[in-house]
Amino acid sequence: MRKLILGTLIAASIAGVSLPAAARTNVDFSINFAPPVAPVEYVPAPRAGYVWVPGYWDWRYSRHYWVKGHWTRHRPGHYYEPVRWKHHNGRYHYQAAGWRDNDRDGVPNRYDARPNNPYWR
Repeated sequence: MRKLILGTLIAASIAGVSLPAAARTNVDFSINFAPPVAPVEYVPAPRAGYVWVPGYWDWRYSRHYWVKGHWTRHRPGHYYEPVRWKHHNGRYHYQAAGWRDNDRDGVPNRYDARPNNPYWR
């Protein structure tokens, strides 16, 4: 019985240690060469309640991989910032896409006492 309890405790502690490492969602990396020129992408007609996410070059399997554009549901009080490759000191840094708050204070406008505050730092 003690071996069963001890084995269970060890398994639980290993699982508890590995969970925080798996919870990280952003990865920062850079490469020495620029992504290729983006192909022409035709944007379909606008859809109410949705935002067009443009296509972008992603980095997969040690090479650039084209991800097609698509529609995603709009989030009130936020704007969508697409993927960017920034050139800095001779390297290209990948900046992930995501939803950003309109005034960049981390609080959605519907809950914000002062939405679009220009003095927020």
